[in-house]
This record gives sequence, structure tokens and C-alpha cells, in this order.
Amino acid sequence: MSIFSVGPLKEKQIKEKMEVLNIREEDIEESFIRSGGKGGQHVNKTSTCVYLKHVPTGIEVKCQEERSQALNRYRARVLLVKKIDQMIKGKESEEQQRIEKIRRQKRKRSKRAKEKMLAEKKIISEKKKLRSHIFKNNET
Repeated sequence: MSIFSVGPLKEKQIKEKMEVLNIREEDIEESFIRSGGKGGQHVNKTSTCVYLKHVPTGIEVKCQEERSQALNRYRARVLLVKKIDQMIKGKESEEQQRIEKIRRQKRKRSKRAKEKMLAEKKIISEKKKLRSHIFKNNET
């Protein structure tokens, strides 16, 4: 049975990532805190917030996204793995590559690229104008 109440595939994936990064369960201090915020009476009665500390690196993670403690345990481990991966690999980490990709997508186009794109749009708009003109003449 799964200890994180996620599918066996997800549990296997997180354990494999932890092995690759040499993160052992013994090196992780885990504690549970009462969550606050949304969730009503259930959240106020149970300690669903999960706090993890990776002793060798000193990295700390806190997760209270879900109402379920088991799901929060899984999500906290995922966050911990991402942080350690980013610390070890730096620029090559998946998270860093994702952030860089978004940054490239959002940056402004160069003047030359913008002019080229606008010129292509103008050509297409001219073609459309010509088509509509022919269509209107055929109707009458």
C-alpha cells in the first residue's frame, strides 16, 4: 500500500529521483504542524501541514496545499527534491530550464524581428482584402 496516497507510479518516481540525488529518508527530519487557512474544521483538528528538513544540506520545506496529510507528505518530498536538484545542478536543473524558457518566451522581440513579423501580417491582410473584394463583386 502507498504511504503517500498517490499512485504507485508517482511514488516510484519520487523514490527514484531521491535515489539519483542521493537523498535518503534517514536524512530527512519530518514533523507535522496544524494547518491554518481554508479547510474548515477538518484542518483545525488534524496536523496536515508537513515540515521537512534535509539535514545534510539544511534545506527546509513546508507544505499545506492539501487537506490530506499523506498527500502533503508526497508534495513536500517533491518540493524538497526540486530544491536539492536546483542546488546541485544549478543551471542544468529542470526547474531552472523551465524558468529560463518562460523568460525567453516573455522577452520583447528585437526591432528587426518585430518589423519582419509586421511585414508578413501586412501581406496577409492585403491578400484578405483582395479576396473579400472579389467575393463582393461575384455576389452582385
